[in-house]
Amino acid sequence: MKAIMVVGTTSHAGKSLLTTAICRLLSRRGWRVAPFKGQNMALNAYVTANGGEIGYAQAVQAWASGVVPWVEMNPILLKPQGDMTSQVIVKGRPVGRVKAADYYEQFFDLGWRAIEESLQHLSTEFDILVCEGAGSPAEINLKHRDLTNMRIAKYLNAPTILVVDIDRGGAFAHVVGTLELLDPDERDLIKGIVINKFRGQRSLLDSGIKWLEERTKKPVIGVLPYFQEIFPAEDSLDLLDRKSYKTQADLNIVVIRLPRIANFTDFDPLESEPTVSVRYLSPKQDLGHPDAVILPGTKTTIADLILLQKSGMAEAIQNYAASGGTVLGICGGYQMLGQIIADPEGIEGQAGRFQGLNLLPIRTVITGQKIARQRQVSSNYPQAGLPVNGFEIHQGRSRIEQPPDSQAFQALFDDVNLGLVDSCQSVWGTYLHGLFDNGPWRRAWLNRLRQQRGLKSLPTGVANYREQREQILDSLATEVERHLDLTPFLS
Repeated sequence: MKAIMVVGTTSHAGKSLLTTAICRLLSRRGWRVAPFKGQNMALNAYVTANGGEIGYAQAVQAWASGVVPWVEMNPILLKPQGDMTSQVIVKGRPVGRVKAADYYEQFFDLGWRAIEESLQHLSTEFDILVCEGAGSPAEINLKHRDLTNMRIAKYLNAPTILVVDIDRGGAFAHVVGTLELLDPDERDLIKGIVINKFRGQRSLLDSGIKWLEERTKKPVIGVLPYFQEIFPAEDSLDLLDRKSYKTQADLNIVVIRLPRIANFTDFDPLESEPTVSVRYLSPKQDLGHPDAVILPGTKTTIADLILLQKSGMAEAIQNYAASGGTVLGICGGYQMLGQIIADPEGIEGQAGRFQGLNLLPIRTVITGQKIARQRQVSSNYPQAGLPVNGFEIHQGRSRIEQPPDSQAFQALFDDVNLGLVDSCQSVWGTYLHGLFDNGPWRRAWLNRLRQQRGLKSLPTGVANYREQREQILDSLATEVERHLDLTPFLS
């Protein structure tokens, strides 16, 4: 089948962004297009309609293509969980845990079969694939185990774009060095270079482009400006660079930046709210007095809980809640708010029973069988009857310990297993990812915070975040189209 490959000279060169834009551009032109990434390492995940996990970036790229996400679009997902160990997801399902040193021996053949099967399946449904690489294709010590860069490009005979981040410096050396380290047949597949994150006057770059094209015999098919970050990078280390620029925001919300924070894409809709400032806070920093504190999901709930306790952040959150502050836990964060987390089999790496923050009456047991599914429920709080869509990804099973006749805590949704809220609506916990994507629910929750500050309520009759995401995707594609010539790749 026809395919375009996007690889980068380094991590964070702009592969995901460019792949997303190309998906939307081709979809606009009438192609049946699908994204593909053979292997992804990420803690931001999405659950497909059939309950399979893929990288969240590939879900965004599917939406950019105008199609629903499939597990075949990302057949291998590695989810790091500490100690150089990752959970391995193949075609949406967990198949084991492995240390980095053993991955090639244990999973390479299985992974390549999954990739071939996925490509075969996609070829029957789509006109063209837009494939994304990972890291750099020129890591000579890792090429023998490559499942996502030039091995894919060669398998598909895909014309390939090499993208480089000029903002970090050394762009010309990165391009030349990458091409030099590729094998001749791999180098032949590189049909164009894209210079990304360029600031300043384009004419000042012309002499460098001329030299680069003469030196490499490869055309520069685009110079993309430095776009403001639109989609979260797959690596949570990018949170270190996230800063709130809304100095006039009405509400200040703190997200605790856990060491193995997962699905921080949950908070993109909050960051899109003009009146809300979202700040990611290290457990070692002072909590302060925000309007709300969020404990996010994590791949290693117990290890991150222990760190919160050792750093003093757990006590700070307990004191904050006792003083009437609003605390929300999502997935692993929900489990931490409970009384006990038990891992009798050491599935997360450390067997035992561990004290939670004791803010919600639940006890959680980590089990071997993961729950991964989409959900459609109705809210009880902060406003009854609101439709809420989201998805679950968790290995813990939580049991409510509240006495049957107690009214201290109520079901957050019409399925009590999805979460609780206390009678004061100050402590919230849920297993539902994507909660804030639901515009009316998000605004109702924010309005409770605004009322506590004596602020006027915001309208709740707003669209869900997916409509705003569509506008972002269209704007991204329009801007990229101004600076990119895809003609050589579509002939």
